[in-house]
Amino acid sequence: MSIADTTLAETEILLAQPRGFCAGVDRAIEIVERAIKLHGSPIYVRHEIVHNVYVVEDLRKKGAIFIERLEEVPAGNTVIFSAHGVSKAVRSEAESRGLRVYDATCPLVTKVHIEVAKMRQDGFDIVMIGHKGHPEVEGTMGQAGEGMHLVEDIEDVQALQLADPERIAFVTQTTLSVDDAAEIIGALKAKYPSIREPKKQDICYATQNRQDAVKFMAPQCDVVIVVGSPNSSNSNRLRELAEKLGVPSYMVDSPDQIDPSWVKGKRRIGVTAGASAPEVLAQAVIARLRELGVRNVRALEGIEENIAFPLPRGLGLPA
Repeated sequence: MSIADTTLAETEILLAQPRGFCAGVDRAIEIVERAIKLHGSPIYVRHEIVHNVYVVEDLRKKGAIFIERLEEVPAGNTVIFSAHGVSKAVRSEAESRGLRVYDATCPLVTKVHIEVAKMRQDGFDIVMIGHKGHPEVEGTMGQAGEGMHLVEDIEDVQALQLADPERIAFVTQTTLSVDDAAEIIGALKAKYPSIREPKKQDICYATQNRQDAVKFMAPQCDVVIVVGSPNSSNSNRLRELAEKLGVPSYMVDSPDQIDPSWVKGKRRIGVTAGASAPEVLAQAVIARLRELGVRNVRALEGIEENIAFPLPRGLGLPA
């Protein structure tokens, strides 16, 4: 029996471009899959390889075991560090336990880690803009034993008390809202005019591109649906951005989470996906909207991403 709503027959789905997987996520998933093929299961992964339920469950079925503490990895086994990166202490622990390590840290996160090491070596205190408790933030803050200060908002900036205003630098989490980060950076520069900034912004190209795509799409829509998991920072920022643009916005992990009332009577439905959400889920959401009666789908113009990151050494598969 058809569940289609005839009132949605003239409704159009607008697809954001770009959306979905970025190069860092593609690389991280491939590292896990190759390690399983090369060494057999189980392969241990510290923290979720990327923040997406579908991806994690798929890799779990293939033989990955996700853990939060290295002590959960039996001696002599293989562990993969997630795309979010890890602290120096975690690296040292893995080395001391003799674990085989493959590092799936996104190269753009590694760039921030290198910035932190150099700035600390030059004697700078470092302010990190990011979300407390996020694994990327924990990994970056853990690149230095001291001299690191986390701020989440302008109020945190105002509360900062740093010893030498002339020896301060800042870095940012790679998946922040571009606009929110700019406000906090502005507050930092106002308080510490000599603050040193990264040579190139830390917010990654994929985060920037997906937010720009939502800025283009959302004003054309009556509602926006973001495909992504609740713990995905970049997916949450996309939903928040659409909301700030005055468009009702919802985030879903799977098509069955769509409430038909969200789209009832709407003329244009925007669909995008966070950088850790696979295209198969975006297409499943479109299929669900078609079941509800939507007939028209239009992909918007946008940046075509063709960036790829090399895999770690030792992951070539036998012929």
